[in-house]
Amino acid sequence: MEHKTASADETVQREDDGTPPGLDGRVGRIVRQTLADQVYGDLKELLLAGRAAPGERFTLRGLASAIGTSAMPVREAVSRLVAENALEVLPNRAVRVPLMPRARFEELRLIRSSLEGLAAATAAAAATDAELAEVVRCADLFAAERAKKRPDGAAAMRHNKDLHFALYRAAHLPTLMQMIEGLWLQIGPVLNLDFRAGPERVRQGEAHIHHAALVAALLARDPQAARTALVADIWSAGDFILSRGILPD
Repeated sequence: MEHKTASADETVQREDDGTPPGLDGRVGRIVRQTLADQVYGDLKELLLAGRAAPGERFTLRGLASAIGTSAMPVREAVSRLVAENALEVLPNRAVRVPLMPRARFEELRLIRSSLEGLAAATAAAAATDAELAEVVRCADLFAAERAKKRPDGAAAMRHNKDLHFALYRAAHLPTLMQMIEGLWLQIGPVLNLDFRAGPERVRQGEAHIHHAALVAALLARDPQAARTALVADIWSAGDFILSRGILPD
């Protein structure tokens, strides 16, 4: 993906169109901030979708090269994600996806169950038909991936994330959505330890069962059943991750 700042010709055109003199620096700051927001969005999506694993390291230069931008907006975006506990800066100035201790994972699972369960229950009553159709579409994509002879763990993770967030958006509670995003920024990479454990894990896991129960509850407009299915999904995945003994004490 490549993000471009405004060219000198574009700046001249803005002035010819009536941009008051003396705003060049301010316009530059606006462009730079917009670019930093775009980079932040790209990195946030990478973490939310579990495309980076706990302990994975990056450099600012490497991230800038991969995204196709300069180091400045990457540095600004990384600073925001560090403040949200989604990334950490190491002494050598490298950037790392934090390792998550077992106790913190269990704490976040408990909080997620409460907040995401609330979103599921609310969505069962508040979602539009189009929003429900989007949740069903994501569930179908996950089920189709699982049914393959060798499912792609990364694709399964993406469909799972899309399903969850389609559901949470359908609750129409923006503050709750923001809180859930903050939790997923931290928990997303840990889901690597579930869906990317191997094709057989995708095939043999219980996620599709909980997804089916969730879809049925949503279509029945049953808030309690939707909450129950969603919480069961969170706990089932969490139990598997904890059983692997990979999380540090």
